Amino acid sequence: MLEQVNLEKAISKEKYKPEAKALKARLSGLQQKVKEAKLPVLVLFEGWGAAGKGSLISDVILQLDPRGFKVYSTAAAEEFERRRPFLWRYWNLIPQYGEFSVLDRSWYQEITTARVEEKIGNEENSRRIQRINTFERQLTDDGYLLIKFFLHIDKEEQKERFEKLEKASVTTWRVTRRDWYHNEHYAEYYTAFDEMLERTNTPNAPWQMISAHDKYNASLEVFRTLVTQIETALAAREQKKSMPVMTGDAIDYGNFNLVTMPKLKDISLDCTIEKEPYDETLKKLQKKLKRLHNEIYLKKIPVIIAYEGWDAAGKGGNIKRVAAALDPRGYEVCPIAAPDKYELAHHYLWRFWKHIPKTGHVEIFDRTWYGRVMVERIEGFCTQEQWRRAYREINEFERELHEWGAVIVKFWIHVSREEQLRRFNDRQNTPEKQWKITDEDWRNREKWDDYEQAVDEMIRYTSTDFAPWTIVESEDKKYARIKALEVLIDAIEKRLEQAEKEEKKSGDENSPQESQKGKKSGKKDKGKKK
Repeated sequence: MLEQVNLEKAISKEKYKPEAKALKARLSGLQQKVKEAKLPVLVLFEGWGAAGKGSLISDVILQLDPRGFKVYSTAAAEEFERRRPFLWRYWNLIPQYGEFSVLDRSWYQEITTARVEEKIGNEENSRRIQRINTFERQLTDDGYLLIKFFLHIDKEEQKERFEKLEKASVTTWRVTRRDWYHNEHYAEYYTAFDEMLERTNTPNAPWQMISAHDKYNASLEVFRTLVTQIETALAAREQKKSMPVMTGDAIDYGNFNLVTMPKLKDISLDCTIEKEPYDETLKKLQKKLKRLHNEIYLKKIPVIIAYEGWDAAGKGGNIKRVAAALDPRGYEVCPIAAPDKYELAHHYLWRFWKHIPKTGHVEIFDRTWYGRVMVERIEGFCTQEQWRRAYREINEFERELHEWGAVIVKFWIHVSREEQLRRFNDRQNTPEKQWKITDEDWRNREKWDDYEQAVDEMIRYTSTDFAPWTIVESEDKKYARIKALEVLIDAIEKRLEQAEKEEKKSGDENSPQESQKGKKSGKKDKGKKK
């Protein structure tokens, strides 16, 4: 793609001024329309060092009300960021509906500069590209306007600009040793940039290639693109309002291997355990989980535990028994309630990405992202298109966590309709338990059949081979607690075994070669001494 950019394009200052003035005025006027339409706009500036990204960003934001945008300059990841999935920090930068986010460099540094400097291999690079394309598709499917600029200059132009910046005392600090390294290895970075551009130039988020040798040309191209794309997106939103609501039966869960799961009505709920063996087994399992928590901390393996289930099924007590075995410095329980106004103004997965634990830590979600295909679906808080699309988005989300190295354990805590009623009445009639029962609980109970259908579909379409559901029979809460602990322990042990095999394989691949090199080196040295 880079070779197709005409670096000779230029425009006179006289011609530039009137067109630029008109475009800037249009962009300024569009901001209020963006806010009214709740259109989130995400603008990325990528390109060569000294290509003019900073100047262009400054010029763009001067046309906007500062209350409606944020600018982020992303550098290499900090230590705390490297301990989470690489897209984690970028999910935290997406704008809320109706606002702008402008990024000076973005997630693309993870497959360009990192490709060269960290020697990222083909397999890992392809995984990162897939995740980026998925991330961008999820945003644009949700209505985000994603505008991606790449500012291109050649090696000689970059060198001249670096030299000019170094000569002036006020700008010399802007040129670093790393910048000169980039220029000296221009061909390597060119290859990495070109590969990135080709593989991430998608229909929903195409690249805008900008010839940046001439600053006037670059500025006009940027403003033309911004104005045109924002106006087009606003018109499309307005047109969509008048279109009939699409319905259908097809559910897109993505290209994933699913584990066959039973329907809730087919689950036997007569599982029980007596008090004495329960106490003994609980103590034994909690002791084992405590030891495993130390091991995953040392090996930096993250664990994500997702709890869903019927109201009054016993999630709270179950979580309490798991948490009791964990070091309080190494876990958090994240209770998920209805999203607030700020959370509703973002992609629905945004609030869950914020709570992804760092490596070696445990995050326990008391209700989860599955609300999208249950409560939000049943109560009409999202469109049919949105909840049908969510199965695939959730599977992609969990695949990314799995490939990052996380243990993912998902529990559906299950009771019968009759047992739920008994527990509701018990709460209603016991003063110290009345806070646990709400009018909403009773309303949800009236929609039991709708929820059961939604849960069956949720379990069917999101029980992947890397993150399967476990249905926990909870008519007897003691039995449910033991089963949950056993499943969790088993999942962690399997992940630790896998980590041990990976370490051994890595050692086996390196040791013989190093050993052989050492032997050869030793013989040569010995010969030289003689």
